[in-house]
Amino acid sequence: MSQSLCVAVQMDPLEQVNIDADSTFALMLEAQARGHELWVYPVTSLSLDEGGGKQGRVKAHARRVKVKREHGHHASFEKEEILSLGDDTDVVLMRQDPPFDMGYITATHLLEHIHGVGKGRSLVVNDPVSVRNAPEKLLVTHFPQLMPPTLIAWDSRDIDAFRQKHGDIIVKPLYGNGGAGIFRIKPDDGNLKALLEMHFARSREPLMIQRYEAAVRKGDKRIILVDGKAIGAINRVPADGETRSNMHVGGRPEPVDLTERDLEICESIGPYLRDHGLIFTGIDVIGDWLTEINVTSPTGLQELDRFNKINSAGLIWDAIEKRF
Repeated sequence: MSQSLCVAVQMDPLEQVNIDADSTFALMLEAQARGHELWVYPVTSLSLDEGGGKQGRVKAHARRVKVKREHGHHASFEKEEILSLGDDTDVVLMRQDPPFDMGYITATHLLEHIHGVGKGRSLVVNDPVSVRNAPEKLLVTHFPQLMPPTLIAWDSRDIDAFRQKHGDIIVKPLYGNGGAGIFRIKPDDGNLKALLEMHFARSREPLMIQRYEAAVRKGDKRIILVDGKAIGAINRVPADGETRSNMHVGGRPEPVDLTERDLEICESIGPYLRDHGLIFTGIDVIGDWLTEINVTSPTGLQELDRFNKINSAGLIWDAIEKRF
């Protein structure tokens, strides 16, 4: 593609990212290498100015930036300016981390005003409407044939009944991320009631309960999909004494091949992802079961590239550029 694009990245502070692991940084490096112009802004700088007989404009206080893979000097910023996202930019990468709370949801509503390709529009990756309708732990429930036994509930009676049936269970906050707040409750563990009391004392949200899959000791596979097609996977192995395999909490990434079951899962969900503008997604597979579909701010690109010797960010930008 010869056309240079103006790319605005909605993200957490770029100054604080780990340049050896951060997927957003990899996407920015690749965009810059292709000649695209880069801007960054925090989600809290968004605004929608609308009404009074005029069409609204979504704006952000943004800084133009250049990036390089140099520790301590990986970003050079210009003076902050106000960008009209639909008018001044071609692409918006929505890459701030969850939790998927009302602030996150509000941002998807604002970006919905400008999403698209053409005059007064900017391609939002991933589609903000689809992101809003597909929090990772809920989208997976539309594919029950692929997932382990799962319950989403508020009522402790329902949770107790699920535990009685399956014995060993995993308790997850429905809108969390990075492994935070995930507990394994074994059949002889007397802490479930106290855990539920603690959660519901501070949250109105239900919990996700899943049958514990012993295969997680061998790893929780993160498969990266671009436009609904699998491009590779990494295996995340829990640290000793740890149930969670997320790299945020010490999970160890390892190379891994895709199995026939992995490909079956990807082929089952791929058309939905592609048709709903979910260009960059990461799914979690334990053993034979799909446990999450990550659409908000998927990770794993740099680890995948190191193991498989590919340019995963390049494949994502190929998918973005073909829309112009």
